[in-house]
Amino acid sequence: MRSTQMRRIGLAGSLALVLALFGLAPNASAAEAGPTDLTFTTDSATTTPGGTVNLSMTLTNNNTYDVWFIHQTIEPTWLTTQRPDLKYGFTGCSLATAAGSVPCSGTGPANLGTNYGATIPPGQSRTVTLTLQVAADSGCNGNIGFYSYFYAEFSDSTSTSGGPVCTPEIRVLRA
Repeated sequence: MRSTQMRRIGLAGSLALVLALFGLAPNASAAEAGPTDLTFTTDSATTTPGGTVNLSMTLTNNNTYDVWFIHQTIEPTWLTTQRPDLKYGFTGCSLATAAGSVPCSGTGPANLGTNYGATIPPGQSRTVTLTLQVAADSGCNGNIGFYSYFYAEFSDSTSTSGGPVCTPEIRVLRA
């Protein structure tokens, strides 16, 4: 019985060696970019009660077809919800365009997708900036962070979804 098992192992090893020699074995490679990428940046890692931080969201179309429709949500992280003394809200929204920033709507945990001004051609990006206002009576020494899910449809009738994509955390410091 032992010799049959050793033969099977030897046969599998020999087959793997032959496949590797001829380049047919799977190889490790870096992950390719998905059809769309969502990234977040902030203009500051810290703020104080009463302060504001701009949270920018950039959606990049890596597909060969136009993005026609986007649905996106943004919600506070679990750790953020555990600090009920942190008081904040989104007070502004703007879409960066070639002619400058234009106001948008749908801030908060709602559909943010309309803010990107789809159609987004292949290889292009759109950036939406939300203004996060920390209340003057907010607690201190806590972090505010968000996560986002998105869904995008392309002009070839395909779709993609992604997330959660997390924002950088914003530390609320004592004034």
